[in-house]
Amino acid sequence: MKTEEKEKTTDLDFERLRQLMNTNKIQVFKKELLNLHFYDQGQFFISLDSTGRKKMTKLLSPKEMGDMFDTLPDEEQDTQDFLQEMEPEYAANMLSEMYNDNAADILEHLDDKVSEVYLDLMPERDANKIRRLMHYGVDTAGGIMTTDMISLKPDTTIMDAIAKIKRDADLAETVNYLYVTNYERTLIGVISLREILVAPADALVQDVMTEKVISVHPEIDQSDVAQTIRDYGFLAVPVIDSQERLIGMVTVDDIIEVIDDEAQSDYSGLAGVNVDDVSEMPLTATMKRLPWLITLLFLGMLTATLINHFDVLLNEASILAVFISLITGTAGNAGTQSLAVAVRRLALSDDEQPSMMKMIISEVITGLLIGILTGVTVMVLVGLWKQNFILGAVIGLSMATAIWVANMAGSLIPLGMDKLGFDPAVASGPFISTLSDLTSVLIYFNIASLLMSSFL
Repeated sequence: MKTEEKEKTTDLDFERLRQLMNTNKIQVFKKELLNLHFYDQGQFFISLDSTGRKKMTKLLSPKEMGDMFDTLPDEEQDTQDFLQEMEPEYAANMLSEMYNDNAADILEHLDDKVSEVYLDLMPERDANKIRRLMHYGVDTAGGIMTTDMISLKPDTTIMDAIAKIKRDADLAETVNYLYVTNYERTLIGVISLREILVAPADALVQDVMTEKVISVHPEIDQSDVAQTIRDYGFLAVPVIDSQERLIGMVTVDDIIEVIDDEAQSDYSGLAGVNVDDVSEMPLTATMKRLPWLITLLFLGMLTATLINHFDVLLNEASILAVFISLITGTAGNAGTQSLAVAVRRLALSDDEQPSMMKMIISEVITGLLIGILTGVTVMVLVGLWKQNFILGAVIGLSMATAIWVANMAGSLIPLGMDKLGFDPAVASGPFISTLSDLTSVLIYFNIASLLMSSFL
């Protein structure tokens, strides 16, 4: 209910802002717009048409527009289009006013030549900082870190540290933590804002700081950085180079985006479709979903061909056809379950992950237990229903074996892909389910062929 009320209030705010802008009440418009949170300002900007957005760029300074763009998703195609609607000089100035990591993220999604145009128009110092960030991989600590931060020297007094924070806070992405470096820029400590505020004014930073600092290197994967911040409950973590010199920090707001991206990637893998794509254009949605479905269609045709291969068996024992969907469906569900667990295990940090051998043994035993218990259950149910416990045994044995195979496939395929360096989420739920259909039918009819004389 509160969410609905907030959305309604926001819509009313946006409507009033449109009216003020359309009636050229510029001063009132700017005052009310800038009173909104930066995120809401950004959402209002997105809601306008091209003409309205161009008008806003004439009313707001690059700094005001940069604050707004800091909240926009950098990977959105719309964000890139917004830049092209601006004068190049204005866009470059706006990017230089943004936090360096956010500006770098936006430019990384542009064509290299276009990015260079904006960088060449920026102040050289800002452009060099952004170029250094763009040098790192997108999904690494270096790719998501910011260089907009405040560092202190160990012989600085607390009074001078507070003065520096007041002077430079507006340029830093966060001041929750202040990292301490020596005169060679080597990271030697960290001090929180709270510790600074409660420390004596004449105390030195080195007397208050914590010397043991948890840090990361720029080349490590962003998911590992997220794990570090989660494990230690940090709001930020410093990034150091091979010589332990401070080069940046990763803040918790970037980690929230990483967690969101990782979750979307896992969901996309399980569904076999990009869940982040919410396009309402039927043709666009169709073209993005169709290739994977066509691939699964061909795999499904193999299953249909296999069933056709056993048509003689089905003609002699038509009762077998009744249980095809039961066995394939249950095995597919088991495979999808094990896939979800496997992807989750692989998302854990190296310290929390069991060894590969332990995972394989665990899945072998789990698959056997699930298969046996499910097989016994269906054997009893079919035996009572059809008054034929031999038939029930055929169905139960087939289901137990099919579930075990599907469980192993759902667990080991993503594990193997991860060891080979591929994204395990590619082993999607639909793929595992379709693959288990094929193996289940093969297992079912072969067991039935061997025992057919017993239940007919």
